[in-house]
Amino acid sequence: MEKAAMMQTAQEMVESFVDLPTIPQVATRVIELLDKPGVELDEVADMILADQVLAARVIKMVNSPLYKPAHEIKSVKRALIYLGFRHIRELAFTCSFVDVFQGRDGILDIKSFWEHSFGVGVVSKIIAQRVRYPDTEKAYLVGIVHDIGEVFLSFYRQDAFRSLLDSVQGQPFRLVQKEAEFLGTSHNEVGLCIARKWNFPADYCEVIALHHAPDEAVLDPTLCAIVNIADLFCSVCQLDYGGHSWVSFNLAEEKAWSILKGYAPNLADLDVERFCYELEDRVPEIQDMVKSIFQGIGA
Repeated sequence: MEKAAMMQTAQEMVESFVDLPTIPQVATRVIELLDKPGVELDEVADMILADQVLAARVIKMVNSPLYKPAHEIKSVKRALIYLGFRHIRELAFTCSFVDVFQGRDGILDIKSFWEHSFGVGVVSKIIAQRVRYPDTEKAYLVGIVHDIGEVFLSFYRQDAFRSLLDSVQGQPFRLVQKEAEFLGTSHNEVGLCIARKWNFPADYCEVIALHHAPDEAVLDPTLCAIVNIADLFCSVCQLDYGGHSWVSFNLAEEKAWSILKGYAPNLADLDVERFCYELEDRVPEIQDMVKSIFQGIGA
């Protein structure tokens, strides 16, 4: 199917989403503030505390197994001190982003969506560290938002999405390929349209649009490749939308892997099997974190 036609279909589809949410202002404000030189810790704490739901989610997440505090953290300011400014950007963005999707249960369960999204974020950060990518926090954030189109298709196009899943029962498949067949577009194009509406940075938009085709990326093919590989790993490590996507892959044959090896030749020595085991060890942490942030707060 022609990309221009798929993009046109996606634009029309997104325009028809009459109750499409807007991204909370606090998410963009926190990111802007933390990029400002000389920002004070109290200034960031006050901004987070102005949104009590956000503040509560930050406290829950910082106390999750993923961040491993030695003692329970009970205040936003203490969370800031413990995590540092760059990590609090991750956390504040993530927590405010969670609220965008509240009540958006569709064919895909919203918690399984978050398990996959957090998983890709965490694995993207680990891969970014391995290849010495300069902004590991960005890798985490784009990993989290890479599939925003998926959750909206699942929510706004439930009949077609259900037919899609019914057609592939018991078969290996990739959602992105079946979406084009059943919907005339895919979560890549839909996600790009939404990201543009939300004024995401251009490199975020590129990853959302091309995380299944990193060789087509122009702005940052390395970042697209990182998210692509993280997405594949999560799809075979129990962070796979509850089994709704069934994939297998040979890492050596993936275009993203070639991009990463070109960027970081040291990857040629990576023990892939051991790396997979390391990632699998993180799965329960991610599942526990998702469970914790949904418990008792607007869920």
